Amino acid sequence: MRGVAWTGILLGTLGALAILAPGAWGQAAVPGAAAPDLKNGETMFYAGGCASCHAAPASPKCDDPKIRNELTLAGGRCMKTPFGTFYVPNISPDKESGIGGWSTAQFIKAMKEGVSPQGENYYPAFPYTSYQRMFVKDLIDLKAFLDTLPAVKSTVPDHELALPFRLRQPLGIWKWMFLDGKTFQPDPDRSAQLNRGAYLVEGPAHCSECHSPRNPLGGVIFKKKYSGAPNPDGKGIAPNITPHKSGIGDWSESDIITSLELGLTPDFDTFGGSMVKVQENMAKLSGADRAAIAAYLKSLTPIPSSVGRPRKDEGAGKAAKP
Repeated sequence: MRGVAWTGILLGTLGALAILAPGAWGQAAVPGAAAPDLKNGETMFYAGGCASCHAAPASPKCDDPKIRNELTLAGGRCMKTPFGTFYVPNISPDKESGIGGWSTAQFIKAMKEGVSPQGENYYPAFPYTSYQRMFVKDLIDLKAFLDTLPAVKSTVPDHELALPFRLRQPLGIWKWMFLDGKTFQPDPDRSAQLNRGAYLVEGPAHCSECHSPRNPLGGVIFKKKYSGAPNPDGKGIAPNITPHKSGIGDWSESDIITSLELGLTPDFDTFGGSMVKVQENMAKLSGADRAAIAAYLKSLTPIPSSVGRPRKDEGAGKAAKP
């Protein structure tokens, strides 16, 4: 909690100095006439795990027992963090409580710059630091696919954040520090498969958001990226997914592919906790995409784990989780 206290002091100071408007870090370009590809939009939907957070029933209670439907994106799931409790918004095509009234340009700006249609900064609990890597065409396709899903009205509670974290203006400074505005650029020295895997892992799948340790300001510590971290929902850990012996060093690419398709680890254990939904989404990707993700994870620099190995009884998962 000491780190959180220092975060409050620093953000409070930065907030007093902040005069920059939201979205000052670049503008997302939208092609003039690009016909959306709904199949690709569906791929981006599952790669991004949109339903994992947004399909939870909208309710002031985090343990609402209502049945979930992965294509009914009413929002409402709560995310408890050291900074307070965030409630996931409705992203269904409803025009009042969802994003049905958003233009494609507004959607892209939200995903790449973390700025709402009203010009407010979004909190980085929304992983736009990863989504900024996505190609604009993929975001156009994703928005088009989301628009085909059921529109549902819901009332999502306001975030429960203490001062200074409830202030959005200081987030302009946070973005200056941690949001670089760069779209993924394929590496000409890598194979097409490795570039595809890198794009999926670094962009839509946003694997680093859970599997990387963070500094007191909530920014990813890049030198330890993918080396594991406390699970964001407070239950257990998100383990090391680099090819270090403390991570997935003894997993083959085939092991990773199988785990993403079936949820089984090399020792025939199963995933648990929040990784279950991630794996179910990954199972809906093509075999080629799962193979690309596996190849990329095995190509990462091996880094010693930043957290311990998960116990069998931890809700976050029973084994290392790609």
